[in-house]
Amino acid sequence: MENRHVYRLQGLSCANCAAKFEQNVKAIATVKEAHVNFGAAKLTVIGEASIAELEKAGAFDGIRLIPEHAQTQSSAPEFWQTRATVLALISACFLMVGYAASLWMKESEWLAVGAFALAIAVGGYDLLRVGLLNLWHFRFDMKTLMTIAIIGAAFIGEWKEGAVVVLLFAISEALERYAMDRSRRSIQYLIDAAPKKAMVRKENQEYEVDVDELEIDDIMIVKPGQKIAADGLVVHGTSAVNEATITGESMPVYKSVNDEVYAGTINEEGALEVKVTKKRSESMLAKMIDLVEEAQAERAPAQQLVDRFARYYTPLIMMIAFIVAVTPPLLFGENWEAWVYRGLAVLVVGCPCALVISTPVAIVTAIGHAARRGILIKGGIYLEEMGKIAAIAFDKTGTLTKGTPEVAAIRLFSDHVTEEEWLQIAAAIEKYSQHPIASAIVRKAQERGIVFTDRQVTNFYSVTGKGASASVDGITYYIGSPALFSEYLLSKEVHATIQQLQQAGNTVVVLGSEHQLLGVAAVSDQVREYAADIIQELRKEKIKQLTVVTGDHRVTAEHVSHSIGLTEIQAELLPEDKLRVMKEMREKYGRVAMIGDGVNDAPALAAANVGVALGTGGTDVALETADIVLMGDDLRQLPYVIRLSRKALRMIKENIVLALSLKLLALILIVPGWLTLWMAIFADMGATLIVLFNSMRLMRI
Repeated sequence: MENRHVYRLQGLSCANCAAKFEQNVKAIATVKEAHVNFGAAKLTVIGEASIAELEKAGAFDGIRLIPEHAQTQSSAPEFWQTRATVLALISACFLMVGYAASLWMKESEWLAVGAFALAIAVGGYDLLRVGLLNLWHFRFDMKTLMTIAIIGAAFIGEWKEGAVVVLLFAISEALERYAMDRSRRSIQYLIDAAPKKAMVRKENQEYEVDVDELEIDDIMIVKPGQKIAADGLVVHGTSAVNEATITGESMPVYKSVNDEVYAGTINEEGALEVKVTKKRSESMLAKMIDLVEEAQAERAPAQQLVDRFARYYTPLIMMIAFIVAVTPPLLFGENWEAWVYRGLAVLVVGCPCALVISTPVAIVTAIGHAARRGILIKGGIYLEEMGKIAAIAFDKTGTLTKGTPEVAAIRLFSDHVTEEEWLQIAAAIEKYSQHPIASAIVRKAQERGIVFTDRQVTNFYSVTGKGASASVDGITYYIGSPALFSEYLLSKEVHATIQQLQQAGNTVVVLGSEHQLLGVAAVSDQVREYAADIIQELRKEKIKQLTVVTGDHRVTAEHVSHSIGLTEIQAELLPEDKLRVMKEMREKYGRVAMIGDGVNDAPALAAANVGVALGTGGTDVALETADIVLMGDDLRQLPYVIRLSRKALRMIKENIVLALSLKLLALILIVPGWLTLWMAIFADMGATLIVLFNSMRLMRI
């Protein structure tokens, strides 16, 4: 998009501040559009505006901007180094001076009042500046409420109370920023994974260039211990590459010529030469970062509900505070100062901060933590939905199975040929075919060290749907399905063997000449070793229904399903049939997840409440198709995703209940005068911190 600029934000403290900053940026004359992602601490600007102008728009919250692809690694300052923390410490010093002065003389003496006033001015500088501006423009948020409360406390002579309120609020703000920064660290981890420089070979010379300057087909030199700077193909060398950044799997993956490698992964052993296939902005890592940030920005249903409630909550609190402050003195002749004090306490305790952050902090933490494990959850709505799943449908090929056919067994019908000779002849013919089953036979021969390339093969001919024929060392052979051979060659013994292998879920490949069958191979897509354990784990998670939904032959589907403990099978389905099955499952069980490979299961993935794709090494199709992507192609992550989603859903509910309950209890205690102004802010701060740190428990799953 034209004039599009993206910046990372430091110092962004709250969701309300994010909304206000966005409005301020939009008000800049040269800016056409702007969007602030609070979860990812990111600003996107359409138009022209300098960093100085943008930072001026965020000055009310001390916001600093860093261009997204800045070459300098700029991390957030430590908690004790932030401006908010420093101001809070200075305010605390003035507060202690005020307390000391009030012990030696009356609290109303000039020294004590002056010290408390300085504590308010320093600790509450940003708060009061924004709050007074909000009052001028009739905008009511938590800072407006706090400003009214502090000014009111000073007006009725409660300088000490006002100073304590300011200090506690400043500490609360600093801790909230720290906790949100902790929640966002998963994104920073992904960002930091991408190197800024790359070594490139051009005209037999090596140059170090910025990653943004890399071009397609450039040759990168990646030495042991270095990070790979861009997605590409290995053109020379072999090595083990740690792909934990992409897949979450800590075990290195062996790479050789023509293997794909990804930006941000680490070359652990040998030197590699890699041909660049994608620019930085198009790399798998860049797509992952964008997807995670978009997901963190997307409001979950619970958050949308809270946001709507918060719009009415703040005016309601102001109305309650006004009624508490004026009704008893006006109607019952009560003391004005005492009831105004209680009204101010209502304003303080009624700050909506804890309520507003109750949902987004849980979502940001959960989605970010999952991303570090190689799991992309594309939004809060899918996080919530996954936590409510009652049934799961599995595609078979590439999901419950490895997706790559393998030769499981060979049965011979001739005493004049050995297994090695059978494989040698079969591989010599099948090397000319592109069929997956042909590739399985060639791989099997290679694994057993059988040399077949020196056999003279001529007259190769493919028989569509049945197999192929060719002359090997002058003898014509046929290889393929039993239908390729005449009935007189298929004796009862052969028929029985073929039927037995097919009933076990295999595809049978027959090899023979015009006059004799040499033998058959059983080729099957092998079940993932851990598939049965995953099914057991899912049953422990109280998933009501687990179903296999596949287009494969029923016999094959039943063999695979029964081997891992599944009995509900829908086989021989076309894509439209899978769509129908999904709709039926939704009607019966409510919320349903579909687990597929992200390539040929698009209709079923779209029809399910949550579509989960195995990343198959991080394919673009999987990223685009599903709502949740297991980048490591590892089904063992599925129970973790369900536990994380359910825990996040529970955290969100806990946070909302905690925030509202604590505020309701505090409001009840204020009316009889049992809760002082500083105790009210302590209660509000406590609610906010409980919500924050409760959400951060998600990192321990």
